[in-house]
Amino acid sequence: MGEYIMDMRRRVGRIPLMQCGASVIVENEQGEILLEKRSDNGEWAYAGGAVELYERVEEAAVRELQEETGLIAEKLELLGVFSGERLHYIYPNGDEVSNVDVVFVCRNYHGTLKCQPGEVETLRFFPIDALPEPIFSVNQPALETYLNMKKHENRSE
Repeated sequence: MGEYIMDMRRRVGRIPLMQCGASVIVENEQGEILLEKRSDNGEWAYAGGAVELYERVEEAAVRELQEETGLIAEKLELLGVFSGERLHYIYPNGDEVSNVDVVFVCRNYHGTLKCQPGEVETLRFFPIDALPEPIFSVNQPALETYLNMKKHENRSE
């Protein structure tokens, strides 16, 4: 968790906070996507996290991807901005957030997969028609958009 969010939590406790996230759906050459098994709740998610104060969203996405997976994004494509009731989340420690998640797709990257200790248990690429369960609820709207985009791309080929 970033310094800004930790500082806000010290000030306001567990009440709902608006949190801006930057996330990345990594797609490999086989069209599979990278998911991580989260240490805090055991659910599968794409890489992402909170944007720090005065940090550009694109920089936060690149930083979060590298911190959580060891991969370095060379190019990001905006998938969309996701918000609303489906992005409400209560962390296992009781902290409550209303997320606004700026989600990118990354097909150009380099590096070696490496789990971030304390945050990521496992990293694995999955075919889009065989995603694991359970998927982190906050990621579901963006994943649905991504999967719909892929279906549309496959129909037009």
